[in-house]
Amino acid sequence: MQAVDGFGHGRQGGEAEPLGNTPVLEQDSPDAPSLFTAEAMLGLSRRSKGLAACRAPRICVLDPDGDLDDYLRGRGELAVDANWGCFHTRLSVYAGGGREFGIIARAIGAAFSVLLAEQLFASGCEFLISLSSAGQLVDLGAPPYFVVIDRALRGEGTSYHYLRPSRFVDADRGLLDRMVPALRRTGVAVHVGASWTTDAPFRETAAMVAARRAEGMLTVEMEAAGVYAFAAATGVPVLCLAQVTNRVNCAPGDFAKGLAEGAEAALELIGAAAAAWAVDPVAPSADVLPAAARG
Repeated sequence: MQAVDGFGHGRQGGEAEPLGNTPVLEQDSPDAPSLFTAEAMLGLSRRSKGLAACRAPRICVLDPDGDLDDYLRGRGELAVDANWGCFHTRLSVYAGGGREFGIIARAIGAAFSVLLAEQLFASGCEFLISLSSAGQLVDLGAPPYFVVIDRALRGEGTSYHYLRPSRFVDADRGLLDRMVPALRRTGVAVHVGASWTTDAPFRETAAMVAARRAEGMLTVEMEAAGVYAFAAATGVPVLCLAQVTNRVNCAPGDFAKGLAEGAEAALELIGAAAAAWAVDPVAPSADVLPAAARG
């Protein structure tokens, strides 16, 4: 039998079922505590690997493409946190402009990004910036440029584990009010608007892209909806930036990010966001203990 999607196209698979039977929507209350926690996993990892207690930098960046990490590493400006307890990644530390940032490279997709966000906030991070590589849906000029994502269409699965079903998840408006003016003062090309988050970039069909464009989505990326849902559910501050590098259909010149693969422009924005944050940092919604006091 063929399952039929929302655009009437059949795809090989089981017979189409009512939406209520969709497993990703069968979540317990978002307030129900999880048996598996980031704190417990990090504590176990540190004990099993003989790692010392550590605390992540207050400001951290998820760098899905890894270009920021590669650029700073090539300049010899990154130090590796040898006691980072995550099983899957390396946490690098950059000190620039008088501020310290933690950077995790190649955190691709909402599921992986939220897995890492959980661990970063459990380790003392207080403000997270997610830097997605994104496709252009509405022509705001020739790429590359950046979009501050103010809401994300939930076309992935991770967000439904943190929030009840809805079409969009919004960024924190108070945080955006502080960040957007600071980012625009950098002179880097920055727009503000909605993004479509998908788990399946190779299913961005013409009909789907047209529908998302008609709905006002400026970009398509793979992280924002999940990360913003995590932020909304836990009360932590997160800013999602989309680095628009392509026109979705791989036209000539797509994926060119400009000078230093866009790393210098990204650093300007991250620095501006960090400065705006430092003026009046908002404490996490729950106490964050040093690693030595957890797990």
